Amino acid sequence: MASPDGAPHTADAVGAPPAVEQVKQAAKEQQIDPYNVSGGVDENGNVTAIDYDALRVRFNTPALTQEHLDRFERVTGKPPHRLMRRKLFFSHRDFDKILDYYEKYGFFLLYTGRGPSSGSMHLGHAVPFLFTKELQDIFDVPLVVMLTDDEKFLYTRNKNQGKITKGAALGDFIEYAKQNCKDIIALGFDLKKTFIYTDYEYMGGHFYQNITEFEALLTNNQIRGAMGFDGSTNIGLNAYAAKQCVAAFASSYPTLFGAGDFRAPNYEEARPRKHIAAIPTLIPCAIDQEPYFRLLRENCDRMEFPAPKTALILSKFLTALQGPGGKMSASDPNSAIFMSDTSKQIEKKVNRFAFSGGGATKEDHEKYGGNPDVDVAYAYLSYFLESDDELKEIEESYRKGTLSTGELKKRCIKELQKFVEAFQERRAKVTDEIMREFMTPRKLEFKGNPNATASIEEAVTEKKPEEKQENTSGKLTKGERKALKIAEKKAEKLALREKGQAGEEPKAEDA
Repeated sequence: MASPDGAPHTADAVGAPPAVEQVKQAAKEQQIDPYNVSGGVDENGNVTAIDYDALRVRFNTPALTQEHLDRFERVTGKPPHRLMRRKLFFSHRDFDKILDYYEKYGFFLLYTGRGPSSGSMHLGHAVPFLFTKELQDIFDVPLVVMLTDDEKFLYTRNKNQGKITKGAALGDFIEYAKQNCKDIIALGFDLKKTFIYTDYEYMGGHFYQNITEFEALLTNNQIRGAMGFDGSTNIGLNAYAAKQCVAAFASSYPTLFGAGDFRAPNYEEARPRKHIAAIPTLIPCAIDQEPYFRLLRENCDRMEFPAPKTALILSKFLTALQGPGGKMSASDPNSAIFMSDTSKQIEKKVNRFAFSGGGATKEDHEKYGGNPDVDVAYAYLSYFLESDDELKEIEESYRKGTLSTGELKKRCIKELQKFVEAFQERRAKVTDEIMREFMTPRKLEFKGNPNATASIEEAVTEKKPEEKQENTSGKLTKGERKALKIAEKKAEKLALREKGQAGEEPKAEDA
């Protein structure tokens, strides 16, 4: 997952999925994993759309239902985001449990990431972040964003059989990460409750302790099964899964919750706190990342300080301009609308490359109507147009043939230009100093659920004995009852000892 300040697009493939034309030549069945996204190819050699129902069955992830959306609105008091309403975020793991936790404790950790493969993000990269920002605003919870500059380097070097290629040196990915960090900030995240980091820069302390502990739980067979690796895959990629997994642990970021981290020069907090480790995490991401977090969910309770099973809310892919069967690719400029594209470039790309579901001729379109289900311009509007009523009107008019392909593309171009231009205005204001503020580890400020039944402070912070408040309820707590029983047993033993010293015979029940 050319920038506004001049960083060029990368012409070489740097870890992105294959372009649509490559997919046509290579794929038979759809291939979806963290490193490949492509639809299948039918008997006529045509690329088919990604079958999300089949993918959900394959990954065994439940559907995000209307019941989930209704519960979301009851818990938060806010309507679900358009990407949820339109089932573009369509599947999940334990989303209902995250809502339970939020109701009781008032908070959780949001975590998502971006693999920096070019100097500018494109619309497909922006979608999960737009949704994540909405969740952060609604729930008022802390967020960490992981920029996986190391993984992108390892993947590209593996793909290129260890050779250094243009635009894919280690330093290039470090620079891509910085530019992408500024892109993410420009999407409007709240500095007070957001921490963004790059792997090369941040790893150490509790994070690295968690990495090595989790690495010890994974086997080569597990990694190969989940990621599709084989004996020729470099050892860096084989080990990387542990890094991305433990990035979802709250205990990897003790500073964000006011605790110390085990780093130079002070080396505070040698081991993570159990209370912080117990904070659950929700990950909004595309469904191709699910194999990573399946590994995480299978092993998180085996850690010394166990973490809850991570919850996921999973999205579909923003299709490439060329249509069904692939997603936007940073390695193919003509497959994607980049956040650095000019209004003229957006207009040209949509008009020239966007796959149409319209009729072959004007007469056919007016007679038979268009198919918005495969139309790229309509797909993009479904992601970025806020009004449900307008989107429904566009769909119905297109199916009837009263809205032409040209008119649909024109409406899409206008909406994308508005979104990208507003983004670029904000992006121009993101300085290096602002970027560093987001990337500085510090205690985050968040309020969470104001109606929670348990205190955030109690759930997150380990209180010292002298900090515990006096119990004035008149009822004994579980700890007080246990302490009372221990005291009673000690008193009984002491009484027996005193009787023995006085020469009294102990009673049968005392023996």
